[in-house]
Amino acid sequence: MCRLFGLSGGSQRIRATFWLLKAPDSLAAQSRREPDGTGLGTFDADVTPRVDKAPIAAYQDQQFAQEAKERVSSTFIAHIRYASTGGLRPENTHPFQQRGRLFAHNGVITDLPRLEAELGDYLPLVQGETDSERFFALITRHTDDHGGNITAGITNAARWIAANLPIYAINLILTTPDELFALRYPDTHDLLVLQRPAGGPHRHRHLDQASAAGRVRVRSATLATTPAVVLASERMDDNPNWRSLQPGELLHVNRDLTVTTTIAIDQPPAHQLTLTDLGQGAPSQRQA
Repeated sequence: MCRLFGLSGGSQRIRATFWLLKAPDSLAAQSRREPDGTGLGTFDADVTPRVDKAPIAAYQDQQFAQEAKERVSSTFIAHIRYASTGGLRPENTHPFQQRGRLFAHNGVITDLPRLEAELGDYLPLVQGETDSERFFALITRHTDDHGGNITAGITNAARWIAANLPIYAINLILTTPDELFALRYPDTHDLLVLQRPAGGPHRHRHLDQASAAGRVRVRSATLATTPAVVLASERMDDNPNWRSLQPGELLHVNRDLTVTTTIAIDQPPAHQLTLTDLGQGAPSQRQA
């Protein structure tokens, strides 16, 4: 399945170094399990979004996959793509950018013509073929409808999709220059959060985390002295304080690192897809 990663330092701009698809064993073997693209999104000091992504397998461009990407930002979003809709093109590679926000998604939404009809005047925001970018545009529409309230935008967009479209999962991370949002829905895929104090559980360590097989790895010396909140599709280290979001739980990290949560969707999907329903798209959603 696709991998999501998010990191917030709140109002503090921190330095972090990312490796995407850097594995301790065969890079080619790992990338063939996650073959369709990688991306990293941050914000410059003037709050301009900066996205570095490639819609290609790591075994086809080892330099991109192995290259350390060092960034300074208050929020970070990273994504490893295994395509369920849309070809290997830059327009289909996460994270996506709209209205100065960045977004990445793990899951499957079908009946895209109905979703496009719901977008109305917001359809021109969509540049590629993916369900993910269309979901983002629906969030943008509802956020605008609620005066820029992103929590309301995500909640209303996710509720409409859950009630009207066949879905497998709609896990997401959305970042602004100083805020981070995450939604897990339904219980198909995990999404975990770690509220990390400065120095971690021992109060003196820098951040050094890696997902299974090293698909995403991040280091930050700054976090030896600065707290952070981390989101990931899987546990990234042995810190005992990781917890899974509940199905339907929407999490918000604000600029002072206050974490608030709400159950945005308290009903199961009206049209829950299975791996059998996905057919050829099923490999993109398997856990391994």
